Amino acid sequence: MDKEEVVIEELNTLLRGTYMGIHAFEHHIQKLEETAIKQKFQSLQQEAKQSTKVLAERIQNLHGVPADSEGVSGKLKTYMHKMMVPNETEGIIQDALKGMEQYGVEYSEELVKGDLDPESKRIVEEVINTNRRIAQELRELLH
Repeated sequence: MDKEEVVIEELNTLLRGTYMGIHAFEHHIQKLEETAIKQKFQSLQQEAKQSTKVLAERIQNLHGVPADSEGVSGKLKTYMHKMMVPNETEGIIQDALKGMEQYGVEYSEELVKGDLDPESKRIVEEVINTNRRIAQELRELLH
């Protein structure tokens, strides 16, 4: 596997994880009853969707094929998550925050420690910074 293929695979892994986050937001939105918080989650979900567009475009520019879902193992995790989403607002926010901190930030940072070209690295850092901002906004909802 050449360097470009490795970069494409790392970006696709991050892209699949971002799709998982979008689906997790969907599960949260379905259970939220407070209009203002539901709208906030919808806005955060839209930010995550924007990240998928940027990642997919970069993969295409590297002559790769971007993932179009979270993948098979991701679908299983998404299904399991749907069954475990809390029913109360605070629990939903905490669940979303935990997912964003663990997967959107920490796991993503670990995933992309490899040798990325400068443009891919910039895009990945942008996606991770978006995830950090989303996590901060979720923290603020708890207070």
